[in-house]
Amino acid sequence: MITLSEVSKQYTKNSTGLNDVSLHVDAGEFVCVVGQSGTGKTTLIKLLIAEEQPTGGKVEIGGWDITRIKQRDIPLLRRQIGVIFQDYKLLEKKSVIENIAFALQVSGATHKRIQDTVPRVLDIVGLTEKKYAFPHQLSGGQKQRVAIARALVHRPKILVADEPTGNLDAINANEIIEIIKKINAFGTTIILVTHDRGIVNRLRKRVITLHDGSVVLDNTHGKYQL
Repeated sequence: MITLSEVSKQYTKNSTGLNDVSLHVDAGEFVCVVGQSGTGKTTLIKLLIAEEQPTGGKVEIGGWDITRIKQRDIPLLRRQIGVIFQDYKLLEKKSVIENIAFALQVSGATHKRIQDTVPRVLDIVGLTEKKYAFPHQLSGGQKQRVAIARALVHRPKILVADEPTGNLDAINANEIIEIIKKINAFGTTIILVTHDRGIVNRLRKRVITLHDGSVVLDNTHGKYQL
């Protein structure tokens, strides 16, 4: 599903994002990516969604070499990869249902597809009763659920979760992780980038540890070891 072959990202002479990273993630896997700030986690995400290009090596998604992806093909790639962030990135003047529908509207989805898809993803994240609420009326956990629902509208093969529980208390954080686990059970590949030691240790999933832009640990059923 995801293959990095000797991938490097050099920003300046003294600033390295990734350094000769090789790894493979199978379809349907759940992978935690951990490491201190500045170790390459954000760079990895940006390469996967083609926000940046590597300075060396090759990045493949589903057998598709995206190392030199054309600008016109990036929207197609991003419909295969759902991304959720720590800060939700919701449109404050749109309701829950409008925020989710908007992700489909900008990609040219038909009215019927929007009508079919939005209720389905709302049900997955347990927000059907809040569909007409606006972001300022939601808790942090509910906002993150909206962000997850929005990321699911294109039925992505991969979901990248970048510190999705960073702004949440323990109860809401656990609820978000349970939703992500449910999405993984549907067959979606999960890349969870997190600093949360407790979550990583409870999941007992594969853990890839980055340090100074390199993979220093890759454990099948690992713990947060830094």
